Amino acid sequence: MTHLLAGLDAHAQRLASTSLAQLIASDPARAQDFSLRCGPLYANFARQRYDRVAQATLFDIAKQADLAGAMQQLLGGETVNGTEGRAALHSALRGGAVGSTFALAARAQAVSAQLRMRELIDALAATEVTDIVSVGIGGSDLGPRLIVDALAQTGARFRVHFISNVDGNAARRVLAGLDPAKTAGIVISKTFSTQETLLNGSIVRAWLANDTRLYAVSTNAQRVADFGIPPERTLPMWDWVGGRYSLWSAVGFPIALALGMDRFEQLLEGAAALDAHALHTPLHANIAVWHALTAIWNRNGLHAATQAVLPYDDRLKLLPNYLQQLVMESLGKSVQVDGNAITTETVPVWWGGAGTDTQHSFFQALHQGTQIVPADFIGVLKADHPHAANHAALLANLLAQTEALANGQDSEDPHRRYPGNRPSTLLLLDALTPHSLGMLVALYEHSVYLQSVLWGINAFDQFGVELGKQVASRLLPALHGESQASDVVTQALLAVIHSQANAN
Repeated sequence: MTHLLAGLDAHAQRLASTSLAQLIASDPARAQDFSLRCGPLYANFARQRYDRVAQATLFDIAKQADLAGAMQQLLGGETVNGTEGRAALHSALRGGAVGSTFALAARAQAVSAQLRMRELIDALAATEVTDIVSVGIGGSDLGPRLIVDALAQTGARFRVHFISNVDGNAARRVLAGLDPAKTAGIVISKTFSTQETLLNGSIVRAWLANDTRLYAVSTNAQRVADFGIPPERTLPMWDWVGGRYSLWSAVGFPIALALGMDRFEQLLEGAAALDAHALHTPLHANIAVWHALTAIWNRNGLHAATQAVLPYDDRLKLLPNYLQQLVMESLGKSVQVDGNAITTETVPVWWGGAGTDTQHSFFQALHQGTQIVPADFIGVLKADHPHAANHAALLANLLAQTEALANGQDSEDPHRRYPGNRPSTLLLLDALTPHSLGMLVALYEHSVYLQSVLWGINAFDQFGVELGKQVASRLLPALHGESQASDVVTQALLAVIHSQANAN
């Protein structure tokens, strides 16, 4: 597919001397024509550095790559994860699966798991349990943590806490403020072999001193049973759902406990609405397609090495963390699906943080640094708090930053000159609800998948995370003095560690 992207450089060179301010001034209808709405989600691409001619090329690429057919393959349960021979049916978890018998069967399994989740929640609600500790890492942690932090309400039946890092300080800090007699634990691991999760799960199990309040979510029932959690407190996962796409599954058990099952289902419904939009909407009106093509333009046309994501709502402050895994684990590939090395750049480095805090940290580099960093700005129009002046200031800053980055400001003093011409996309939610947040997350999922199609890579494997784990397993005996490392630098570092340990 990458040969389709070869013409982007010519468009980028053609537009190199045309600023964003000039593009907008010369095209009065651009602000309206470069915007889309899907339910409570609005997207504006008017401040991206392409004109209508370059945009037409991008949509021609989308047509030649058959992105519409790619969406059908994904939601229809076809084998889009070729290296592992699997479908990627996270859409089935929320009702978005279509077509094939396999997709419909996956949907039936998902519904059955959701019914079990509701039963377990109702049973827990009848006990004295007030707090839940969720133990997982990566996709078993980042998605649920994001949603709970964004949507949990004061006075909810359960307070949910998360432990992910294998550093014992993480478990100690979470458990320090809790009463084990009023706490339940959930251990979430797809294979139930993840070292960090099993170590932390063992800490929680011992701290609870009551196995009847320990639950699991996994594909591996035998390992769960060996850990001491019976089937009646185990929820399923499936190999057709990747970890970073799994918050919609029983991995979302902590979400359902924090929000209530009804609001969890509203989250699923929002994602399913975006599934339907991405599948059925023509390319030129499709938010997921626009977002993916814009990412391709910024990476392969403008050769931007990083991408910022800047939510202007404190409840979404964990979104950059979540998207780092979703995007970079999915698209951090240098080999195409046919096994050949890719001949163009793939994923940029994703990073960011919540406005307005970030305006007082790294925005200096965004405005006046030598690297141009495309950015997704995300805002919420309706405040769910009574502080109207604060919300007005938040929105004013959101609008001001996108305007200032695009237009810049000239000055006779070079130190006070803002070059502008910094591209951004603005995403607005009418309000932050389970439905709208479900749509937003699903938008990014589908954008990532469509980018992978255009680059000819697999968005659903993640072999790059395995090597470090394997080396760490081999080094544990060396840390205990039971073997010697083969790497000479590691040998020296182990000597330092052992000398300090002996000194103490």
